[in-house]
Amino acid sequence: MIQQLQRQAAAIRKSIVQMVTPVRASHVGGALSCVDILAALYFSVLRIDPKKPYALSRDRFVFSKGHGGTALYATLAHRGFFPLPRLKRYCRDGSPLLGHATRSKDVPGLEVTAGSLGHGFPMANGMAYAAKLDTQAYRVFVLLSDGECDEGTTWESALFAGHHRLDNLTVVIDYNKIQSYGRVEEVLGLEPFAAKWRSFGCSVKEVNGHDFSELLKVFGRLPMKIGKPSVVICHTVKGKGVSFMENKLEWHYRSPTEEQYVQAMKELDTQGNGSSAKL
Repeated sequence: MIQQLQRQAAAIRKSIVQMVTPVRASHVGGALSCVDILAALYFSVLRIDPKKPYALSRDRFVFSKGHGGTALYATLAHRGFFPLPRLKRYCRDGSPLLGHATRSKDVPGLEVTAGSLGHGFPMANGMAYAAKLDTQAYRVFVLLSDGECDEGTTWESALFAGHHRLDNLTVVIDYNKIQSYGRVEEVLGLEPFAAKWRSFGCSVKEVNGHDFSELLKVFGRLPMKIGKPSVVICHTVKGKGVSFMENKLEWHYRSPTEEQYVQAMKELDTQGNGSSAKL
């Protein structure tokens, strides 16, 4: 299973770079950092069926860090929600694949439009609360960026989730420690991060967000505690998988040149060989 997930992750990363380069788009670093999380969820954890993308019983996944939408688009395509060639239309005139993750009839499986940071978590709260009220068994997952945790709505949502004991909700945080204009610790420090979430009534686990064994273990034991929302803080590397992008601030906005594209493809072609992914 882990080797299969590694191969899927490498393929998703290649698609991301292939999407971004021709149209000179940005946010490739933050898209690459969350790929292993998405691969684990979509290929092992989520109760979903690409042939029935809006079945009532499906698990809901909210991609709140919408600026990294290439990662979600590529994951959905590789999971079979829509044809892979559709990715070539990313950010082109008339395409449903907009720069930020956007819900569309041509993008089945994408639950909500997310762009302005801090909006996805409240929507996920609503879905989880509705499931409780309607006695539905589906689960709700929401992926946040670390920079998104600067937003007041994030902590308002944490208050709501804890108060309403939303143990059908899992908050996953892509903690790559770099946001748009600097390192998180320099812009607005989040530590003690896990303690903050616990103080809002959540159960918290910190994992290596690039280690599939750790990801599958924590996602396989949800909820962490009955009556509490689960929070998984994933320590990740911005630009993961492409050596010259890794842990570099400039790849929040920079787009690869043709030469860099060739190098990135060569590196990604060698990945997914079964070795354990480490930070």
